Amino acid sequence: MPNILRIDSSARSEGSVPRDLLDRLEARLDGTVTRRDVGGKALPQITGSWVASNFTPSDQRTAEQEAALAQSDALIAELKAADTLLIGLPIYNFSVPGSLKAWIDLICRAGVTFKYAENGPIGLLEGKRAIVAVASGGVPVGSPVDFATHICVRC
Repeated sequence: MPNILRIDSSARSEGSVPRDLLDRLEARLDGTVTRRDVGGKALPQITGSWVASNFTPSDQRTAEQEAALAQSDALIAELKAADTLLIGLPIYNFSVPGSLKAWIDLICRAGVTFKYAENGPIGLLEGKRAIVAVASGGVPVGSPVDFATHICVRC
């Protein structure tokens, strides 16, 4: 049975269009669903100690550095286990919510989920399908001030 990772990033738990869209999408898919509500429970922002820990080779990390990356490791494990990602994306202030950006920052790790190549970064987690449900109250998708979907296309 396929594994589905559902990412809710709307700050609203009630009356959220992206959450409603994901509910409808989830109902149409067969699989085991893991839910990650980054909108309701904020993830930490990356810090200088997180960056230093991330760039320390894994076999040389201290216990403190391992602890700094523990949340990131857990999120990456969820991502690796998933066959399909369902991402709810409300457009806030012309872009993605900070909560979703925090999730992206924590899962994007050189040498773990992507690598650098001559022509730019290359993803290391292949064979996954992502469905992004976008909702906007005033910024049309693809418009010159839509900074949300331009980011997601490149995720």
